[in-house]
Amino acid sequence: MRKMLFGVALLVVPLAACKKTGENEYQVKTPEVNISTDSHTVKTPDVDVGAKTDTINTPVVGTKKDTIVIDKPVAGTKKTEVKVRTVKVTKP
Repeated sequence: MRKMLFGVALLVVPLAACKKTGENEYQVKTPEVNISTDSHTVKTPDVDVGAKTDTINTPVVGTKKDTIVIDKPVAGTKKTEVKVRTVKVTKP
């Protein structure tokens, strides 16, 4: 029980020392040796997620009548559009 309480306390302390100051910016208070606190501004990277459409050739397998009893297998391709995710990260 003590270990769990200690773990929860360790998780809460760093979260209480951070404050969001703007878009992709956080102000972090860090202790100094003389018991006062110093604040630093940390900038996080900007992430843009999008999608683009690509065209690929996919295989198609079918059958074609060869004789009355036998169906002949036929392979081919067809164009298919797929959406691909794009991620752009800009460093601060």
